[in-house]
Amino acid sequence: MATRAYKPTTPGRRGMTVPSFDEVTKFSPEKKLLTVKKKHAGRNSAGRITVRHHGGGNKVKYRVIDFKRQNEGKATVVGVEYDPNRTAYIALVEYEDGTRSYVLAPVGLTDGAVIESGSAADIIPGNTLPIANIPVGTLINNIELYPGKGGQLVRSAGAAAQLMAKEDGVAQVRLPSGEVRKIRLDCKATIGQIGNIEHDTVKVGKAGKTRHKGVRPTVRGSVMNPCDHPHGGGEGKSPIGRPGPVTPWGKPALGYKTRNKKARTEKNIVKHRNGK
Repeated sequence: MATRAYKPTTPGRRGMTVPSFDEVTKFSPEKKLLTVKKKHAGRNSAGRITVRHHGGGNKVKYRVIDFKRQNEGKATVVGVEYDPNRTAYIALVEYEDGTRSYVLAPVGLTDGAVIESGSAADIIPGNTLPIANIPVGTLINNIELYPGKGGQLVRSAGAAAQLMAKEDGVAQVRLPSGEVRKIRLDCKATIGQIGNIEHDTVKVGKAGKTRHKGVRPTVRGSVMNPCDHPHGGGEGKSPIGRPGPVTPWGKPALGYKTRNKKARTEKNIVKHRNGK
């Protein structure tokens, strides 16, 4: 994938880049695999805002992705599509019995390619099989944490984890963050690296494109009043006035570790992403 730049005909166009969509071969979604995606604007069931800066955005339909890959057997890639709900591209595949489903598209997957799910699948991009059957050193994605639940880890554009070791019924997997984590050998994973690898090089260019995604403006705490934020108040441009920056609710921010050291899954982490 490459990016495409515009001529600076307007201030918003100056510096803007967009994906070239070279990997995309199918431009209309499969209607049977679409479902409604409701908007909540960051509000919970009581109507209170629990996630700030959400609201508006373009209307989109959700594409139902097969993260479990339980339909064992071979499937042929019908087309690669853009998905407005995620950074990765998705591939529409058709199994031998005629059923169709969406899967995450790894690098190199093209129309007509054949992918397979099951213990006997080959080690080629797009195939899904238990970690016990994957050689050490292989790049993997869409990794399960619990057998049969479906892939939960490494699903974004350009992401890939590496299988480091296998012993005592568990595997050690190095995630894109640098964390090394233990995962059961009977969990499934997909071979290869997720496509759209240059997604992080795209320059948005203007604020309106962010609003189209449903993200509303963020206001700095230092320009608020004291009743609205701990950083607010003062005459003119004032410092924080505290030992360090805090959230709107007074909790430490910018580098403060919030993970519970007594978490149930702490025993599964061999090496944290910060190297400790």
